[in-house]
Amino acid sequence: MAAIDTPRVQLSAGTNGRIGQLFASLVATIVAWNDTRVTRNALSQLSDRELEDIGLCRGDIDNIAAKR
Repeated sequence: MAAIDTPRVQLSAGTNGRIGQLFASLVATIVAWNDTRVTRNALSQLSDRELEDIGLCRGDIDNIAAKR
């Protein structure tokens, strides 16, 4: 399984103040949620044998995805 790491651009609030910070925080939350979802889906598609090869079991998937 190949891993692809894409850099995330940090949004700057700049002169927008609290509204800009709120928007940046909202975007960061959505990006983190999506990364967790993608990780969980990718691990869920692996067979039990493939999970065992990387030292995981089905019960570990949620914990691994949440730490991402």
